[in-house]
Amino acid sequence: MPRSCPYAPPDAYEGLRKDPPLKVRIRGGEAWLVTRHADVRQVLNDNRFSSDDQQPGFPIRIQLPPEPGVMSFSRMDDPEHGRLRRMAMTEFTARRTRALRPEVELLVEQLLDELAAGPNPVDLVKSFALRLPSLVIARMLGVPEDDEADFAEQSQVILSQDASPEETYGAFVEMSQFLDRLAAQRTADPQDDLISRLATRYVAAGELTHQELVAMARFFLVAGHETTAHQISLSVLSLLRDPDQLSELRADPALFKPAVEELLRYWSISQDNQVRAAAADVELGGARIRKGDGVIVAIPGANHDESVYPDPDRLDIRRNASGHLAFGFGAHLCPGASLARMELEVCLSGLFARFPTLRLAVPSEDVRFRQNTIVYGLEDLPVTW
Repeated sequence: MPRSCPYAPPDAYEGLRKDPPLKVRIRGGEAWLVTRHADVRQVLNDNRFSSDDQQPGFPIRIQLPPEPGVMSFSRMDDPEHGRLRRMAMTEFTARRTRALRPEVELLVEQLLDELAAGPNPVDLVKSFALRLPSLVIARMLGVPEDDEADFAEQSQVILSQDASPEETYGAFVEMSQFLDRLAAQRTADPQDDLISRLATRYVAAGELTHQELVAMARFFLVAGHETTAHQISLSVLSLLRDPDQLSELRADPALFKPAVEELLRYWSISQDNQVRAAAADVELGGARIRKGDGVIVAIPGANHDESVYPDPDRLDIRRNASGHLAFGFGAHLCPGASLARMELEVCLSGLFARFPTLRLAVPSEDVRFRQNTIVYGLEDLPVTW
């Protein structure tokens, strides 16, 4: 949906929240669009709304091959969803995230060193925001550093709404073939990484197939890189546009935690790829949704619901943004939520501490936003110091 201002959700959401969900046209048919916070929470936490992309009416937002399991457990229902998610979550516990923090802090410092030694002005998207989550997820998976740039590009193509089905499929195949080889190598010769641990613990025991491991790794790579990268750049942009709140953050580093939650709520970068298919007739917010109907939940609409967040289009780092739905809700809550929060906190605090005079190198109205993509973000972010 069009935005009259790139710093706010699509204009139509405000009006849509006043009425029951309605049907909208999408590629390949139509689906119900859900925009109110309470209704979105219900959809995401009600097993009558199926996450199985093989269900009739399931809205297709990413042009991937139609076979089951392509998006791993993110596009499955229980019991398969629960079986695979439990295996994956051993790698995304709060304890493991805390253990990763020193390594993420070191990576941030290395990237900041490169920024300080490099050209000024610089594009912060290319030189920092895209690189950090790519380094983190690649190291977690055991992907060699030389292959990180390829994965970043492939992820972007897969999630673009402008790419042709042939381009999307080509990127998908390249990524899958590499991960297939890497999973086979790690199964035969385990290292200290996520793929090796899953292979040793579950593939060797016959609980996880090789193809399921490849699909899980692919899901982590696409979801863990693209979303965090663009949340970083948008968060930096927000704070550079609001020097008063940035000064508050610098004066009180304890504010970075609530600021991260508010930035996640404010931008809600997952635009319309949280989708479901009704597995039964359901009454939702005054709409009668029939079995087999597709449903799209508008995370930006829900996170800017005036009944939950007064003055929602204003960024307020002191706001209690708890309850936001940027990571989803319910059984399919993003498994990497705690990792993403930690990365955001570390990189924002590190960046603004290292460069106290950091500022935009162009007028804010000249910053270029990504258009027609499932994950909202910036094309570039020219900064200087």
